[in-house]
Amino acid sequence: MTFDPATEVQNFLAFGEFGDVNPSICDSSTYTFMSVAKMEEAFEHDMEGCFLYSRHWNPTNKALSAALARMENGECAQVMASGMAAISSTLLQLCSSGDEIVSGRTVYGGTYALLANLLPRFGITTRFVDLGDEKAVRAAMTPKTRVLYCESMSNPLLEVANIPALSRLAVEHGARLVVDNTFSPLILSPLRLGAHAVVHSMTKFINGTSDCVAGCVISSNDFIAQLNDVNSGPSMLFGPVLDSIRAASILKNLHSLHVRLVRHSQNASYLARRFQEAGLTVHYPGIESHPQHHLMLRLMNPGFGFGGIVAVDVGSKSMADRFMVRMQEEKVGYLAVSLGYFKTLFSAPGHSTSSEIPSEERERMGMGDGLIRFSVGLDNDMERTWSAISGCLGELGVDVSSVRTGDSAFARAGDFRPSTSSVHTS
Repeated sequence: MTFDPATEVQNFLAFGEFGDVNPSICDSSTYTFMSVAKMEEAFEHDMEGCFLYSRHWNPTNKALSAALARMENGECAQVMASGMAAISSTLLQLCSSGDEIVSGRTVYGGTYALLANLLPRFGITTRFVDLGDEKAVRAAMTPKTRVLYCESMSNPLLEVANIPALSRLAVEHGARLVVDNTFSPLILSPLRLGAHAVVHSMTKFINGTSDCVAGCVISSNDFIAQLNDVNSGPSMLFGPVLDSIRAASILKNLHSLHVRLVRHSQNASYLARRFQEAGLTVHYPGIESHPQHHLMLRLMNPGFGFGGIVAVDVGSKSMADRFMVRMQEEKVGYLAVSLGYFKTLFSAPGHSTSSEIPSEERERMGMGDGLIRFSVGLDNDMERTWSAISGCLGELGVDVSSVRTGDSAFARAGDFRPSTSSVHTS
């Protein structure tokens, strides 16, 4: 039977203290015990329904973690105060001084800085490779490699990771595959494809309202227990605790993720095709020219589309800067970093979210100064949106006269028609 992550979330029922349809928010940092013996036992191991201190667990965070575990088909999850906290804690649990990490070369700039600049101070080194080149990945792996790290869809070039193949390579070399699935929640299920752990920045699509910063890691019961070990767990000892009020808000938003993601995908697909027809270089796994389009079709869960992110190269930094300013003036969306918001967000990654990556490395990976990353919003009428965008392009000298409108792309919310996003091949 096909795995449906949205149904798994839908079937998660967590009642509040008085039968509330929303779980009660536990606004407490510490918890009382009826006996000293029970308090001492709580320091030794988790006990169902028993809480000690909110840096360990609290009931609200526990409920959100349980829903996320169901979504990713994992045994357990841990919610944290940011996506970077989830990534850092996971890698520090798996690696010690002298260990090595092999990572995809196109990753989020903060992740790159962690791997390239901070972890070496603790004796943990990273080799960055093109994950699409199996020989290069295999050559980078050594007996000291503890983690193979990738993004399911890379930021910002949207390269799709062959997670089953990477999993086999990791297992072959005694390493663990860690996958950042921030760009493709519901769309891809990395644990089912062979990953050991999945991390998310819940700041993005999972929350969807750009009003908080949060992260999570989903894995086995044993791994989450290790993260929370009182004596040696990175999550426990670094203390990246997610506030319970925010956790409750994210849990409510999680239940609409499938609806939002379908619309994000429809709108992004429409925009990607329009940009392509205008003669621009477009990165989007939903168009047939994308190098991993058919891989994506094999790996994806049906029904959610190809994601809400589109990357477009307009040729130069000056062109990109002028284009983005004009789009904001024309109310297309916001010139802002981050993604997954209900409004369209756009930024030039080379000078923002990927600026930590050296310019020569960005050039090698194909991330030019004219690249713009769009997080496409939930617009009801994409023809109207495209009209505003094409007007901005025309002002900059880009000929958009041959671009079609009103065809089989998703132009309006009422015009839904199934696309290849509903095709699933194994």
